[in-house]
Amino acid sequence: MTTLLVLDASARPQSSATHRFGSHTRRLTARFLSRWRSRRPQDAVMQRDLGQTPPPPVTGDWIHAAFTKPEERAPWMREALALSDRLIDEVIAADVIVAGLPMYNFGPPAQFKAWIDNIVRVGCTFGFDRTRAGEPYWPLLADQNKTLVLLGSRGDYGYEPGERIAAMNHVEASTRTAFAYIGITDVYSAAVEYDEFADERLAQSILQTEAKVDGLVDDLLRRRGLAAAA
Repeated sequence: MTTLLVLDASARPQSSATHRFGSHTRRLTARFLSRWRSRRPQDAVMQRDLGQTPPPPVTGDWIHAAFTKPEERAPWMREALALSDRLIDEVIAADVIVAGLPMYNFGPPAQFKAWIDNIVRVGCTFGFDRTRAGEPYWPLLADQNKTLVLLGSRGDYGYEPGERIAAMNHVEASTRTAFAYIGITDVYSAAVEYDEFADERLAQSILQTEAKVDGLVDDLLRRRGLAAAA
């Protein structure tokens, strides 16, 4: 059985498939999950709505606790890290992580960044040893056959590599960097563009991206050697 972790980071609570001003990324994650379930209904799914219930940003107490050896943590430290522990457990349990990730001012939403800060944690998802020869940091989730799927939306257009404003896209790049740091480097992505134009270009972009999502699911199932349900 494969386990999926589906994250929605949009501040918009509804999908654009059902609401005029709904979220395109929620639309894409729902489509991904629907297609996956149609082929693999037996697989486990965990879902987190970071947009509506964001994890708190890290604090000084959180940092103090995270960098204290587990056996030396006071009760308040364990409490400070309790949610982070749960979020990390979900990432460790997941084979495929699907993130609905809209672009907010050229980067990911603050809600998603808070989640990243909670799951990129010393001793849990990356190691650190000052005495280690060479690089003192290393990923702890490498070689676990995990895949990340980034499903985005953008108000403008031309953010793909080599296009007119690719240099302004800090969503996928920053997310890929954080996940690579903990050892997850198998990454797919697809994104709707032209949202601010709200014209035929947006409609076409939605159709094209939905088709790409369908293809991503099928390709992932093939690559992972997963048979569809009979």
